[in-house]
Amino acid sequence: MEGFLSQWNQLIKSLSFYIMYKTIDLFAGIGGIRLGFEAYHCQNVFASEWDTDAQTVYAANFGEKPAGDINLIDLQTIPPHDILLAGFPCQPFSIAGKGLGFADTRGTLFFNIEAILAVKQPQAFLLENVKRLTTHDHGKTFAIILDRLKRLGYTVFYTVLNSLNFGLPQKRERIYIVGFSQPLDFHFPNPSGIYKPLAEILENDAEVSENYFLSKEIRQKRLQKVKSFPPYPSIWHENIGGHISALPYSCALRAGGSYNYLVVNGVRRLTVTEMLRLQGFPDDFKISLSYSGARKVIGNSVTVPVIQAIAREMLKALQTPKRMTSEHSQLKIMNAC
Repeated sequence: MEGFLSQWNQLIKSLSFYIMYKTIDLFAGIGGIRLGFEAYHCQNVFASEWDTDAQTVYAANFGEKPAGDINLIDLQTIPPHDILLAGFPCQPFSIAGKGLGFADTRGTLFFNIEAILAVKQPQAFLLENVKRLTTHDHGKTFAIILDRLKRLGYTVFYTVLNSLNFGLPQKRERIYIVGFSQPLDFHFPNPSGIYKPLAEILENDAEVSENYFLSKEIRQKRLQKVKSFPPYPSIWHENIGGHISALPYSCALRAGGSYNYLVVNGVRRLTVTEMLRLQGFPDDFKISLSYSGARKVIGNSVTVPVIQAIAREMLKALQTPKRMTSEHSQLKIMNAC
C-alpha cells in the first residue's frame, strides 16, 4: 500500500507540473516566449503587444489578438496569473540601438512590468533582454532593475545564455532574469553543447526565389573580403565596420539589420522560413507579412528552445518544496551571471 501511495503522489506531482500554471505574455512579439511555456502545458490568459505586424502574426497562430499599448491597459483588467512573461524592449540598451536606456521612452516600459508585478503578485516571472543590459550606464540601469524587483519581494536570478548552446546554429546572447515570490531552489538550464547543423536549417537554393539572391557586383565585393576557403554551408556576416565573417552558424538575427547583414554562402539572403528555423519556431508557424515585416518581427523575437529550457527549470522549481535559506539564495544569485 505504501508503494502505491508513493507512486500516486509522484503521478499527481507530474500532472500538476504540466497543467496548473497560467501565464501572461507581455511585449509578446510573435509569441516565442509563450510557445516555450506552452510546451509544458501552461495556459496563457493575457497578451499585450503594440506592433501591428506582430499582432497579426500572433493572432494567426494563437487565435487571439494581443491587447495594444501596455500604457493604456488598466492593470485591474489583467487576469490573475502564476507566471509573468516579458521580452521587454531591448533597443534602449542594445549596441545596435542608441543605448539610451531609461532615457528612451521604451526603456521606461520596465516600470510597467514592475507595476503589474506589484498589483498581481504572480508566483514567478521571466524577463528577457539584450546582454548589454547588464553593463548599460556602467551597470546602473541593471542595478535599478534588480533593486526594484527585490523590493517587490522576489528572489531574483539572472544569467546570459547563448542560443548556439541550445541546439540552434545562431549565436544569440541574451540575458534572462527569473524571479520567484518564494526563495525556491532554481537552476538555469545547462547548455547542450551541440547545435543543429546549418544544412538542416537552410532551404535548397534551387527552390528559393531569385529575389533573395545578391547581384553579381555585391557578391564579388563580398568574396574579396572573406577568407579564401569559407566553410560550407555558411552564413556570411557583415559587421558595422564592413568586415565579413563566414561562419558555420548565423550571427544574431536583428530587426534593424541591413538586407545584406546575413548572407547564405555569400550568394543570397535568408528566407523567412530559415529565419524562423534559426529562432526555433516550427515549420507550420504562420507568417504572412512582407519580407521586411517578417525580418523585423522575427529579429525581435526570442529563441524558442532557450525559453523552453528555462520554462522547464522554472516549473521544476515551483513544484519542488525545497526552499533556499536567505544566505544560500544570495550566494546563488551572485554566482548566476
